[in-house]
Amino acid sequence: MSAQPAADVLWFLPTHGDGRHLGTDKGARHVTLNYLSQIARAADELGYFGVLLPTGKSCEDSWVVASAMVPLTQRLRFLVAVRPGLSEPSMSARMAATFDRLSDGRLLVNVVTGGDPAELRGDGVWLEHDQRYAATDEFLTIWRSLMTGEKTDFRGKHMAIEGGKLLYPPHQRPYPPLYFGGSSPAGQQVAADHVDVYLTWGEKPEDVAEKIEAMRTIAATRGRTLSFGIRLHVIVRETEAEAWRAADSLIEHLDDATIATAQAAFARFDSVGQRRMAELHGGRRDRLVISPNLWAGVGLVRGGAGTALVGDPHQVAARMREYMELGIDRFILSGYPHLEECYRFAELVFPLLPLKATTGNDHGPARHGGPFGEIIANVMAPSMRAAG
Repeated sequence: MSAQPAADVLWFLPTHGDGRHLGTDKGARHVTLNYLSQIARAADELGYFGVLLPTGKSCEDSWVVASAMVPLTQRLRFLVAVRPGLSEPSMSARMAATFDRLSDGRLLVNVVTGGDPAELRGDGVWLEHDQRYAATDEFLTIWRSLMTGEKTDFRGKHMAIEGGKLLYPPHQRPYPPLYFGGSSPAGQQVAADHVDVYLTWGEKPEDVAEKIEAMRTIAATRGRTLSFGIRLHVIVRETEAEAWRAADSLIEHLDDATIATAQAAFARFDSVGQRRMAELHGGRRDRLVISPNLWAGVGLVRGGAGTALVGDPHQVAARMREYMELGIDRFILSGYPHLEECYRFAELVFPLLPLKATTGNDHGPARHGGPFGEIIANVMAPSMRAAG
């Protein structure tokens, strides 16, 4: 076990929708360029390391959205998906290299194999679970070779290339970092061979520890080491009672029929990670608290990441530190609605965490900057009152 002394924190761009409640149009928000730019600019200003953009038919295209956000932000990184089997490696390499150059190295690459066979068939991908990971292995073998500037010849079972060459290299060398999450043995093999950051969804600390240890062992057999990240929602308030009320409010409009429909859809997935998420609660409202401050209510109707850290700032920070003790050094977080929660988390929890230099803003103490909080009686800054 390798405890991490500091962490990076990323936020989330909700290109598949946002709102104050799950499973309803009450309090829902339109996904527009202006709204997404508000979230991206907030994350940039607050000092988040980057933002994750989801992928799939329910989302706006992640590459198009990320490209639109680059000129609106200054240092924010964008975790954008490549889709082995859905896209081919040479075009994906050119897109990634171009984005990375034009953003001055602000690209992070999320390798998404996919876990919903019905959606994949709708996209023209008919491979079975392990075949998809075999195709991902071939995709990344080609992609990594191209990104390093090599002339690439490869012939595999699923993909082939002859005389491939990327003429314009990425800004980051040898290529932007590769993020990947796969809980099955086939997925773990791909991670061990190719990626830089292995991701897990938010499970109990003991289960996360088991996954991390397994991945360290597999990677070591390849002579490689990995970094580890975790994908979670957060519901943080100034008191624990307020946080749990907010959690209840998030799902207060869900009825049993809506939950059953969502769980039936998830049951068709062949993703081991999605199965593990569903098993945490079994679709039942009385099984949502699965570990101290870890709540599975989001997973009643949301695929993928289905758990949230719920509590006051000190409780949430303490739970994050527990994951850091296991080896996690980056957190990919989200909260509903994403604009307000982006601010809330940074303001309440950032000061309680050991953050890497790449997370947090560099404005310095408020007394050295412009207005920070509303000036009291037009004459005194809040920080002056606190100092007195």
